Amino acid sequence: MGKKQKKEVEPSPKDPQFNTFIIESRNVHTVVLMLDSPEDEVLLKACEAIYKFAEKGDDNKMNLLGLGAIPRLAKLISHEDKQIHMYATMAFGVMSTNSEVRKSMRQLNFLPSIIACLAPDDDVVVHELATLCLASMSIDFTSKVEIYEKGGMAPLIHLLSSPDPDVQKNSIECISNLVKDYVCRAALTEINGIFPVLNLLSSEYPVIQHLALQTLITITTDVESRKALCRIDGHENLLQVLDTPEFGDLHADTLHILSNCLEEAQNVTIIRDSGALEKVLVFVATSTYPEAQKHATSAITRSARSTSETRHIFHQEGLEKVLVMLLGINNDAIRIAACEAVSVMSEDEASKETFRTERGIVQVVPLLMSDDVEMKEAAALALANLTTANSSNASAVFDADGVEPLVKLLSEPGDGIVVNAAATISNLALQEPIRARIQNCGAMTAIIEPLKSSNPVVQSKAALVVASLACDANGRTELRNVGGLEPLVELLHSNNDEVRRNACWAVLVCGKDEPTTAELCKLGALEILQEINLSSNRKNSFSDAAVKRLLDHNTALKYCLTGYLSSTDVIADGFYDPGRIKPGMKVLTLEEFSNQEMNQHRPILLINAKRTDGQQGTGLSVEEKLSDAPSVVSNRFPSSKSYSKEKTSSKGKSRGKKEEEKLKEEQHQQKAEEEEKNKPWECPYDVLFDAYLSEVTRNILPLPSTREQIVALATFVSDKMGGPLCKEKLHEFTWELHIADLKFELKSNVIPIGKIQKGIYYHRALLFKALADRLGIGCSLVRGEYTRAWNEVQLVDQPPQDIIGLFIPPTTYILDLMYQVGSFMRTDSPDAAYYESYTSCKITPCKCCKQLSWYLDNFEKRK
Repeated sequence: MGKKQKKEVEPSPKDPQFNTFIIESRNVHTVVLMLDSPEDEVLLKACEAIYKFAEKGDDNKMNLLGLGAIPRLAKLISHEDKQIHMYATMAFGVMSTNSEVRKSMRQLNFLPSIIACLAPDDDVVVHELATLCLASMSIDFTSKVEIYEKGGMAPLIHLLSSPDPDVQKNSIECISNLVKDYVCRAALTEINGIFPVLNLLSSEYPVIQHLALQTLITITTDVESRKALCRIDGHENLLQVLDTPEFGDLHADTLHILSNCLEEAQNVTIIRDSGALEKVLVFVATSTYPEAQKHATSAITRSARSTSETRHIFHQEGLEKVLVMLLGINNDAIRIAACEAVSVMSEDEASKETFRTERGIVQVVPLLMSDDVEMKEAAALALANLTTANSSNASAVFDADGVEPLVKLLSEPGDGIVVNAAATISNLALQEPIRARIQNCGAMTAIIEPLKSSNPVVQSKAALVVASLACDANGRTELRNVGGLEPLVELLHSNNDEVRRNACWAVLVCGKDEPTTAELCKLGALEILQEINLSSNRKNSFSDAAVKRLLDHNTALKYCLTGYLSSTDVIADGFYDPGRIKPGMKVLTLEEFSNQEMNQHRPILLINAKRTDGQQGTGLSVEEKLSDAPSVVSNRFPSSKSYSKEKTSSKGKSRGKKEEEKLKEEQHQQKAEEEEKNKPWECPYDVLFDAYLSEVTRNILPLPSTREQIVALATFVSDKMGGPLCKEKLHEFTWELHIADLKFELKSNVIPIGKIQKGIYYHRALLFKALADRLGIGCSLVRGEYTRAWNEVQLVDQPPQDIIGLFIPPTTYILDLMYQVGSFMRTDSPDAAYYESYTSCKITPCKCCKQLSWYLDNFEKRK
């Protein structure tokens, strides 16, 4: 060990007399073996020598570990001889600073003996080395738990008041390690250990101050500990540190602790009431430690997020000004934390106003163009919250040239950035001038990819952007042109309630014009919405409204699906009625119906008095239109008369015509047929319906009263559809054969309404509604069962003499177009009940059914 060790042995009074002699050893192994000696003097000298040997370095400690000194020393810690106890403890404490030695120590049950050394009556040197041992052992988690369970916390707290600075240092270091476990943090608070720790902040030794601050930083991560610290006015001790310039190196940790305390609303009130909150905020703004500023700002953010009361207190203390100052610091971490604080404080309306007046928005907008991804996300979130339900702040963002950077953020790869930018754009778009600017920056194009995102939050916010930008015609047109409707319709399939709700909202907004509605229906939006409405779990407040909106701009679909058109649902050119369609079934377009092969199903009735460019001609009188009707029924399907006329003309040619001319004519005819086939589809022009419009406009519109107009129009419709009928002889009115003849003549399932000369309930009701809408006569169209349909009109009856001058509400009548043409039936009358229900075919099968069956059976033969 480098020096000789001597031992003088005194004779035992019970043993025979033996002369004293000196033991000298230069071998470490021998000294370790001396620890097993029964002689106190030998033990004392051995412990002292081992302590001094171990103190010289880790190699000596490892040597002693290998020689088995650890278990021998552990036994001597509790020796009754105070000197042996002291040196054994000292040796054990010094050796515990080695990690390998500590592994061996953990195998021994020595901690109760070490903790016992912390007793107040023990020597200061013992306290120092015992606390050193515990400080070293507390580095390991398992030892933390054991020290706590063996009752080591209370004596350590007591030793914080020791006059010896080494004891204080070792004790606070051990406590700093212990409180990293939440059980020990709770125990420290319960035994009132925070106050002794706070007292160490006035120590003249920086290492002790730093350890005390680190301990407080750790324990203030616990809610109860934060509350306990402020209850004993611990924040006053911390503010004293901040007020002392000589403690500048402690300011960062002190600010950290105060920031942790501010996370509790209760503590914010306590600190505010003591007048210290403003001072804390000033330190946050003016500190020269960026890390402390960042942490303090983040802590304030967490505190402000907790309750509205806390945000109100921060507002009263001028937190907004502090955050604006932090936004101006050239440090990304601080500015990110400040943006997060702004976003939280913006939940308070007064704070929103203050941020605008303090030019906080002007500070945030440039951060949208930062190269830092986290910075852009935080800045966009701050603007999103600042502009929520605040048009003044939205205008401030617009004035600060924030629109274009926000639109560019929609193309960023980060979902968080896109979500926050989309939310901000939705807020800004509530103002028309800003919305126009957003559209000019290409927002509709930029939103396409977010609509296709797999992230439900991104999808939801993207759908909101569409809803906010598509409220004017330009936005809807651009959305159609860039292909945005298809991904929007796909979002209707989402299983996420918010995504589906916002997508329905966007479809509702987009359905304000006919072209967009037609495109949405073509993409299957109507069927998807109907399916959603059938589910009680998937439907929402916008899905039903979206269906109604789509149908409002497509009366054909509305009539197919609902069987009802109100007086405000105007039948325009291009309307067609394919009959009742079950909800969820796809409704084909008129072009798709026209391209179908002729079949035995119900015909599609067409209303169209509008010529296309290819159908334009000179103006004709009503008589000329009617005389010319057979040859101008459809641009796609020629009449049988014109076809036979061409055939007769061909037969009249000279039989001696040369073979070359015949071949040339056949080629020319074939070419003409191909051109006709490749010609773009055009809606068939109904020349007869056009003539009807001219006639009723000239003859019926001038009539003085609505009632007279209705009666005259009913008579006109009945005359064009076969005249009044007798209920008992309805089966003799072979309208089915007439309809079949028309289908065969036109080679199509689509029949223009003007071609029908034998029509019953649903033919007449449709024609009446179409003509009445053009004349401005209010009436509804209601579909009944099978072939039933009727018109309802509202008329004001002549009031009795005694109530003249009072308002009389109009009465709803069903208009008879079949039997007593032009008569009005009250909706609760027996005649109306007959008109609404199908009861005419009482014989099975009736004559008309037999005729129709025979006709259809021989359809292919006739063809």
